Amino acid sequence: MNSSTLRAEIAATAARLVVEDGLEYGPAKQRALKLLGKRGLPSGGLPDNDLLDAEVRAYLDLFCADTQPGELAALREVALEWMERLAAFRPYLTGAVWRGTATRHNDVHLQLYCDDPKSAEIALLGARIDYDVGSTRGPRGDNIDVLSLAQTSATLGERVFIHLSILDHDDLRGALKPDAQGRAPRGDASALRQLMEATK
Repeated sequence: MNSSTLRAEIAATAARLVVEDGLEYGPAKQRALKLLGKRGLPSGGLPDNDLLDAEVRAYLDLFCADTQPGELAALREVALEWMERLAAFRPYLTGAVWRGTATRHNDVHLQLYCDDPKSAEIALLGARIDYDVGSTRGPRGDNIDVLSLAQTSATLGERVFIHLSILDHDDLRGALKPDAQGRAPRGDASALRQLMEATK
């Protein structure tokens, strides 16, 4: 199997994991590699996100065309509610809910750009909102806090998990650069409302 064929196979397998298991792109590619029994990377590396995104959208069109738009709309409603509640912390939506590829299996990922990294946590405590604290790698390579909470979506009839990545306000400028396709990798509440209006 040549490297381009292997990358295509990894992308197709990863797309299924993204849609059916709610994985983000990076973890989906790594798991796909393991599921295919490959111990090393194909020459040229793993498929890029553009290839995987195309596979995800093709999978959605083929298997989820009847259900995915409604599930995406419900997740965007949850995201917008939390963006409005957390407006003081400059929230931006990212991930599958922003890209428009989310199903009920996906979580909502918000990035908060705070002057004080503890301010959002203090606000949640003040509002008596239960949350868990985790961490992930930030844009500068250091670990950042991730506050995770859940809310029941009346539309979906199940809990939706919301993850709040706590970033420094100074990181916001670099975060707004478009990708190679000219697409914004994240959006604020105003941008999300426009997307929701456009897909009604």
